[in-house]
Amino acid sequence: MTTNPTRGTHATSLHDGEIVEENDFGSMRRVTADNLPILNRLSIKRVLLNPGAMRTPHWHANANELTYCVSGTALVSVLDSYSEFASFVVTAGQMFHIDSGSLHHIENIGTDVAEFIIAFRNERPEDFGLGATFGAFTDAVLGNTYDLPSSDMARIRRDTTDRKLAARVGDPSVPSTAYFHDPHKFDIEGQPAGLTYAYGNARFARDQYWPALKDISMYSLRVGEDGMREPHWHPVTAEMGYVHHGDARMTIMNPDGTLDTWTMTTGDMYFIPRAYPHHIENIGTDEWHFLIFFDQPFPADIGYKASASAYSREVLAAAFNTHIDDLPAFPFTTADPLIVRRINPTD
Repeated sequence: MTTNPTRGTHATSLHDGEIVEENDFGSMRRVTADNLPILNRLSIKRVLLNPGAMRTPHWHANANELTYCVSGTALVSVLDSYSEFASFVVTAGQMFHIDSGSLHHIENIGTDVAEFIIAFRNERPEDFGLGATFGAFTDAVLGNTYDLPSSDMARIRRDTTDRKLAARVGDPSVPSTAYFHDPHKFDIEGQPAGLTYAYGNARFARDQYWPALKDISMYSLRVGEDGMREPHWHPVTAEMGYVHHGDARMTIMNPDGTLDTWTMTTGDMYFIPRAYPHHIENIGTDEWHFLIFFDQPFPADIGYKASASAYSREVLAAAFNTHIDDLPAFPFTTADPLIVRRINPTD
């Protein structure tokens, strides 16, 4: 058994990720399977929009999108199938979901930088920008589409390059209905914590609370310096996490018996394939906050605490090749706690 002290296989920094676009309007960085080959069915992007800037209208050809607003105030518009249109305002701690193929845009309508962490349900998401797709067709074709002379379309500057970030001209146009409830939107940080302990808590964005989710979900997990995410695995669910704040250590076991152990800090992201055992421990002096995305609408896990209760001491002794009298006094539990108290110093 070996331990790899690096994070190269499973993790990297999203803040230093591949630059998709970066200019006076903001920036877009991502980590896909091209940058982190272990990614499968999930990838991640960080978008910063300066005041008055927008992520222009676009759609994703092969991936549903789940977005968490870290800071700022933004207007999101969505055109779904059957001409169903919605626009809504999101602020820090709120989320939104966009179906693959649905046209949408994100516009900073506040006075501060707006930051978003976006998870995609594909390791290599494909995008189409609305402006770029107009460059695919002739003036005559577009004129026929809108019942206009082709000369009208010739006035629009068009090519097939997607201008992902752009500036708004004038004040934002925000309909009054944008402040109402919308099924695309979910206020995860406004929900009561699904699990609460003295040393941590978790809030859940999954399909039992948010029916829009079909193949993706997210946990907002906070753990104090005296807490730890117990060792566990997700039988049919991959996990991709982003460190919003804090310092942590993670260990993952690979099928060949090797271990990857590394430390993470604000801005880092990681990926764990389905059913790989892993744990996360706070090694800082402050509470850490993780955004954890899953490739299922309702993730499930099996934890070590309940696993020790599932078998007789005779079976456990055989599994550990240990005399039965030397086994610890494992406490009996039928349900894993998700977060456990750290009573021992970090080793």
